[in-house]
Amino acid sequence: MQIRNLPEEERPQEKMFYYGRESLSTSELVALLIRTGNREKSAVQLAEDIISHASEVSGSLYSAELKELMAVPGVGRTKACAVAAAVELTKRFRESSGMPKDKACNPNEVFNLLKDELRDEKREHLIELLLNNRCQVESKITISIGALDSTAVNPREVLSYAIRRGAAGIILVHNHPSGDPEPSTEDLAATRRIQQAADIVGIRLLDHIIIGDNSFCSMKESGYMELVTAR
Repeated sequence: MQIRNLPEEERPQEKMFYYGRESLSTSELVALLIRTGNREKSAVQLAEDIISHASEVSGSLYSAELKELMAVPGVGRTKACAVAAAVELTKRFRESSGMPKDKACNPNEVFNLLKDELRDEKREHLIELLLNNRCQVESKITISIGALDSTAVNPREVLSYAIRRGAAGIILVHNHPSGDPEPSTEDLAATRRIQQAADIVGIRLLDHIIIGDNSFCSMKESGYMELVTAR
């Protein structure tokens, strides 16, 4: 359905005017940037494609490159530039306003950063934090959703984000819907594979933190990282 065929109160521009910018979903906000869809899809549907593709190839829309946006069917240079310009403005505003980046210098900071996002999830989410030399989080990327199986987690995918963005180190974080944050055999096996690959390319895997019900387990502080490295 084209946006012009939607009820007026459901159109992104009208929704923002009448109900405020907070009432719009992320896809509706992106739809305002690209302005139009194509013959097959509305601007909102095309915006959903952009967000989904950016998450797959770059971890998030915030990290996507211009050519990656243009790889979405129906997105040409004009639409891609509009989205990229909005992202760049956000980055510059954050830098100029002095907004501090999230820090992840210790497991407790990581837990506080992600506990609200992860602890009530019904499926396991594996998140990668890319850090700079000051322990600041440069990017937060969702690697996978579902059971953390050592055969399903691709170390190349995990490390490709760090390599492309020149991360000084990475921290892996995932949740246990059971509420018990102790690492499983599968957790240890997946961490081992990623650690081995990270050693080869010279990227530091600083920790793997598991979040449960109002608690967490740091593999580094608990000694599991040493066991993983020793094998």
